[in-house]
Amino acid sequence: MKMKIVTGVPFKAIIFTAIIVTAIITASCVTGPVVIPDDLTTAELIQKAQEAADRNRYSVSLQYYETIIERYPYEIDSVIAAEYEIGFIHYKQKKYDIARIELTDLLERYNIPDEELLPPQFKILSQIVLQKITDQEKRRSKD
Repeated sequence: MKMKIVTGVPFKAIIFTAIIVTAIITASCVTGPVVIPDDLTTAELIQKAQEAADRNRYSVSLQYYETIIERYPYEIDSVIAAEYEIGFIHYKQKKYDIARIELTDLLERYNIPDEELLPPQFKILSQIVLQKITDQEKRRSKD
């Protein structure tokens, strides 16, 4: 079988077109909902969420964290971790209004007599991120 050589079209243009088509196809696959197996534990869901966030696939990461809240509402440590991570993702996306609401709601969970039973790191981290949001808004208002 003989290969036919395309004439009149620069090789670089063909490669560029192939790269663009590949990028478009890849991007269109990323945006849809993720099928999350029913048998994943909270630890596995958190791991997958973190892996997605590390690759800047925030919508996928959010789906995993939301699944933890839906499937395991009584595993309070995991729920609090998921709620914090959801707020933090919105902060990273510069969706400060949403992040502020989510992190403030999370801090409300700590206003109970048994606060010491809750994971303290998410209270501290939420306070830090909320302060960063406030600082960012102050800087924007000065500009």
